[in-house]
This record gives sequence, C-alpha cells and structure tokens, in this order.
Amino acid sequence: MPLIPEEPQIHESAQGPRATPASGRTAPTPRPVPGPRPVAPPRPGRPGPLRPAPPVQRTPHDVAVAKTAAPGPAAPATPAPSPVPASAAPQIQLIPASAAGALDAAEEAVDLLLDSGRAPGEVLVITTGEQHPWATHELSFGEAAYWAQHDAGDDVFYADATVASRAASRPVVVVAVNGGSAAAVAEGLPLAHSRAGALLIVCGDPQQINSVLGVGV
Repeated sequence: MPLIPEEPQIHESAQGPRATPASGRTAPTPRPVPGPRPVAPPRPGRPGPLRPAPPVQRTPHDVAVAKTAAPGPAAPATPAPSPVPASAAPQIQLIPASAAGALDAAEEAVDLLLDSGRAPGEVLVITTGEQHPWATHELSFGEAAYWAQHDAGDDVFYADATVASRAASRPVVVVAVNGGSAAAVAEGLPLAHSRAGALLIVCGDPQQINSVLGVGV
C-alpha cells in the first residue's frame, strides 16, 4: 500500500493567532499611539487650518497711500443756520418830558449811554424844535465842516429834524421833542425810528409820541 505522508504538525507556541481579513491579506498589528497626532493635510475641496500670514514690510509710500485711501469717520451734519431778518425793529424807550425840558432829558440820556459803555460815535441826537447848542456852534463854521463831523463818526452828532434825513443810521438815536410844528414832529419821529439800529429814546409828551409812532411806548 502506498504510504500517506504525514501532515506537518504546527505547534501552537510557534505563532500566535492572526486576524485574516476577507481579502485574504494579513492585517498589521496595531501600534501604540505615541502622542497627539500631527495635523492632517487638508483634503481636496476643504480649507485647511488658518495660519497667521507673515508680516509684510510697508514703505512710507504705502502708508501714505493707505491713509489717503482709507475713508475717515463721517463728519457730523451741520445744522443750517436760522435765517436772520435783514433789519430788526429797534427798541423804543420813552422819557416823559415837557417841550421845555425835553432837551435836558435828552442830554441826560446821552450821558447815561456814554457812562454805560456806548461809544460817542454810536449816538445820534435829533431835535424837533430849537437846535441843540452844539449844532448851532458847528454850523457857524459852515455846513461842510458840520457834516464833516458827521462823516467822521467819532462823536455824538446833533441834527435838526428838518435836516436829519441826511444823517446816517446809528445804533442809538435820541429824540428831543422840544417843540416845533406838528408837521416837524410827525416827520421827525418816523425818521428817527428808521435811523435807529438798536435803541430809540424819545423825550417828550407820551400822548403826542404815541399818536405819531402808533405804538404803545
């Protein structure tokens, strides 16, 4: 009879068991993990971990261009100024006085104005009756010299109501209703009102002044 060769015997101690996958290849023995794993390379289509970009050296020219191009903070909107009327009506102040005492009352008013800080060139005095002594004196040198004093604008100027239309406006006008015709008063008070920039002081009879100006003063 033919002899059947004996199958080789495999000792269990020679090799340990191996896991055989379905493909028939031997699976490698797992290795211990030494520590944290390095960052894996990014997959196609997915962004990798962000890394800080290296600093870029900028020249002074680049800094100047950046400052010019960068928009600054928007300036706050400035409200439009309110319209101011071209000429405001002056304040009217009445000093009761008789025709005989109106000129003295006007002189006292002028003194108070100068004492309060008004410059002499800001005051114009108009008389409806007899001229002020200063005007009489200056007119004795001729009208040219008289109106030159007015044009200089450095002192109180006194004028009669009949010629006051030639006088320029001043911040304060003082009127002495020291007589004169009703027509002179009716013409002189509105003229004085138109020449006063801030303050009109009228010395005279309150009823007569109110009837001419048409305001309660």
